[in-house]
Parts: sequence; C-alpha cells; structure tokens
Amino acid sequence: MRDATLCYPIEDGRVLLIEKKRGVGEGFFNGPGGKIEPGETPREAAVREVREEVGLAASNLEKVGELGFTFGDEPFTFVHVYRTETFVGRPRETDEAVPEWFAFDEVPYDEMWADDRRWLPHVFEGRRFAGEFVFDAEGEEFLDGDVETGVTFD
Repeated sequence: MRDATLCYPIEDGRVLLIEKKRGVGEGFFNGPGGKIEPGETPREAAVREVREEVGLAASNLEKVGELGFTFGDEPFTFVHVYRTETFVGRPRETDEAVPEWFAFDEVPYDEMWADDRRWLPHVFEGRRFAGEFVFDAEGEEFLDGDVETGVTFD
C-alpha cells in the first residue's frame, strides 16, 4: 500500500479541483495530490503536489481526513486529506492537471470517483473524517465504503 495526499484549496465558498491528465483517475476531477516521496511528511507532500499540479503556494494546511482504498483484495492506497484557505498565486494548467474552481453546490460528482460524494462535503465544512472504500480489482467499479466523522488524528 502506498501513502498519498489530497489537498483542497478553498476560497469564497468554492473549491479548486483538477481534471487529471494522466495516471490513476485520468479524466476525473479530484483535488491536487499524489504520492508521498521518501523523507517527506504527508503535509510536505501535499504542499509540493499543490505547487506542482496547479502552481499555488499553499500553507496552513488542516488535516481533515484519512481514506483507505482497496482494489479487489489488495490494499491500494492510504490518503491523507487536507484543506487550506491560505495560498498564494493563481491556478494554472500543468502537464498533470487542468484546475477549475467550483461552488460547493456545483461540484461535478458525476465526473469524480464514486466515493467522493460520501466524504468531500466534510472537507468543505472542515469536519474530520475517516473512510474505507473498496473498488473492483481494476479500480473501475465502486463496491462498498463507509465514512466516520468526528475522528482524531495522531
């Protein structure tokens, strides 16, 4: 299982999402994020990924979630989820992503991973949560999942 991050910049009732151009989730909207590199903390990785994928310098990240994903019978990834309202710069397209702002009530859930609608609203509210989700072996079909709110993190 690999560790990864997601980070959601938030401003004026809107969230910055990216349409992924490559890799796992290509063509879906998601938050900026990716794998944690050796020697990085999850928070450092989230800051780096936001900078690399959309060109923003994010700070004051608040950890709001932890998500475990299983594809088939194999644990696939463990994701540390952050939100921030503090960043400098303007989002720009990169080789990895096309950024777009969405009002909270206009998030394109039909163009996202099937589990996102179960936990992403908690990010907007700043509620802490943990979730476990199971997809088929190819990661294409959502099979099961659960989210718990009010959790604490180490």
